[in-house]
Amino acid sequence: MSDSFIVGVIAVVAAMGGLLFGYDTGIISAALLQITHDFSLSVMGQQVVTSAIIAGALVGCLGSAPVSDRYGRRHTIMIAAAIFIVGTTGATVSGTIPSLTFSRFILGLAVGASSQIVPVYIAEIVPAARRGQLVVLFQMAVVVGITVSFITGYFLRDHSWRLMFALGAIPAILLLGGMTFLPNSPRWMTMRGDVPGARKVLRLVRSSDRLAELELDSILAARGNQAGWPEVFKPWLRPAVVAAVGVALLTQITGINAVLYYAPTIFASVGFGKGSAILASIPIGVAMILATIFGSWAVDAWGRRALMLRLLPFSALSLAVLAIVFMLGATQGANPWIAVGALVAYAIFNAGSLSVAVWLIGAEVFPLPVRSKGMSLVAGSHWAADLIVSLITLSLIEAIGAAGTFWLFAGVNLAAVAFIYKYVPETKGRSLEEIETSLREHRFNQE
Repeated sequence: MSDSFIVGVIAVVAAMGGLLFGYDTGIISAALLQITHDFSLSVMGQQVVTSAIIAGALVGCLGSAPVSDRYGRRHTIMIAAAIFIVGTTGATVSGTIPSLTFSRFILGLAVGASSQIVPVYIAEIVPAARRGQLVVLFQMAVVVGITVSFITGYFLRDHSWRLMFALGAIPAILLLGGMTFLPNSPRWMTMRGDVPGARKVLRLVRSSDRLAELELDSILAARGNQAGWPEVFKPWLRPAVVAAVGVALLTQITGINAVLYYAPTIFASVGFGKGSAILASIPIGVAMILATIFGSWAVDAWGRRALMLRLLPFSALSLAVLAIVFMLGATQGANPWIAVGALVAYAIFNAGSLSVAVWLIGAEVFPLPVRSKGMSLVAGSHWAADLIVSLITLSLIEAIGAAGTFWLFAGVNLAAVAFIYKYVPETKGRSLEEIETSLREHRFNQE
């Protein structure tokens, strides 16, 4: 069995956490139409039910850092899978809005933990030359999960929303089972003093024992003791924090999850019936899959920074077109389909750039002693911004109109281009230890 095949299997199984992430966050877009009817929810009630999973994700991503440092990346992913199963069961049998909201909060704990630890696990175990493509598998799984949730929502639109939630247990069980057969991160094992164990894993996942030994030597040279939170905020690490957290925040405040969570609601507001509104959301999911496939190639071929700088201007342009459609009155003639086309284009350019790079950059730029905590900060920033956006999107549309909302998001997309140009260096093809050296030598933003 080749090392390349083994590395691929490890990345695919671990990325199953992304599938759960995508399905459980995306299924609410279809289920919300039924839940709103069944429980007579107000706009604020809809936003609270939608946002509960995000609040849980914020707690989960911060709480998983000490767990992954103490018990390992692999065991933390297994714990997250078990929490997925518990949360899914609770959401499925909920009979009241408080119990449904709480169950979605529990699901959020697992979503947050997965977003924090899966990219770190993959980044620490795969070769540098394939790190971009394989870490992006996590985001690929996220968008596949979102698309599956859209399709499931469409076919179950006349059935119970409970079944929509229940189907999320299937990938959770597969993830829990699959992770029992995978190795620990060799970098985590080295940090814990298990050098023989790290050597064994590296020899398993590298093409030769010589390459495994060279990498182990590099890890040992850069190894430090496990560091606390104060280390993350020291001046020498500030460029990494700014770059990684900035991209995490921009991934959300550029509007992608606002579109995903409320796409059927937005489409319903421009003249589509319930079934058509859900069906019109499916092309968005398909577009995101295609964009992520392209992005998984481009992060290694073009580079992480180049990919974002090339695509984000078109993301802003797509939102501007969408805003104009709403300004002109989207219920006339073919205009609703122009709205669909603009949203699909936006999903391609935004999800194919920021959403592809966010977990990869976060997993790359922090040194080993603070990598888990640094990634928690990235994931926490991502989920905090997502929570705010999901809580205010419908209210924002009510206050300034859909056109004003999309103009606002378009402006943020343009601001993201300026931020990335100034603060985000290229990490393509560099080992994790080389990136750490650039930080220590104060040339991180010069790379």
